[in-house]
Amino acid sequence: MLYGATMFPTDYALRPDELAKMMEERGFESYWAPEHTHIPASRRTPWPGGPDLPQEYWHTHDPFVALTAAAMATTTLMVATGICLIIQRDPITTAKSVASLDFLSNGRFLFGIGGGWNAEEMENHGTPFRQRWRIMREHILAMKEIWTKEEAEYHGEFVDFDAVWAYPKPVQKPHPPVIMGGDGPRTIARVIEYGDGWMPILGRPSGGPGLPEKIADLRHRAEEAGRDPSSISISTFGAPADREGLEKLEEAGVERAVFWLPPAERDKVEPILDNYAKLMA
Repeated sequence: MLYGATMFPTDYALRPDELAKMMEERGFESYWAPEHTHIPASRRTPWPGGPDLPQEYWHTHDPFVALTAAAMATTTLMVATGICLIIQRDPITTAKSVASLDFLSNGRFLFGIGGGWNAEEMENHGTPFRQRWRIMREHILAMKEIWTKEEAEYHGEFVDFDAVWAYPKPVQKPHPPVIMGGDGPRTIARVIEYGDGWMPILGRPSGGPGLPEKIADLRHRAEEAGRDPSSISISTFGAPADREGLEKLEEAGVERAVFWLPPAERDKVEPILDNYAKLMA
């Protein structure tokens, strides 16, 4: 099993380039950076993780800037968005950000995506909350055209452009893996249609079957849709910090376990990384 870690890159935490070097030295496979452009002060939308929203949610660096710093400080560590709120971004400029980071990192980028949860944050970007999934689908399909075609065009309900030239193209072919976050009733269908991987958050109630059953269902439905189930990776956010829990994930078919790291300075983060490294070993 592969091991990664996620930490909000903030203005008061360990720098992403320093964290990335520490992770690479300890054998981690990937570093994941979340995204929030801002948090509306109204706090109308409840946070799925609990009653109180942590302050790192509105202190977060732009993930592509943070991950570029991490990539430039390392040679083997994969850098990843976990997750990119593409429904709040222009698809043409985001396609260029993804391709540029993949190019500059020599093919070390993983594109974690999701629909998000904060309705008023989306509204500030002009994205209606109820349309976010349809918008996400078109953004991804349009970006795939840009990454893979010399002259790309896309004509949809939310994204519409005639033939364009856009470089660089990603190093990874046909493009960096698109890994879908979340665990909603339609998530698996979206993964099968336009994703390369699935990444639920552990520890958040979602109802219904457990993780092993959901993974089995994903593989069965992928096969029915004509996709090779082995081409869809399974990752988990919030991996347990104990060997027994990790072994259960591996038995269920999880290929990548991603640990949480607090957004803090080196003296607090380093011992946690060392403990995770022992579990990985």
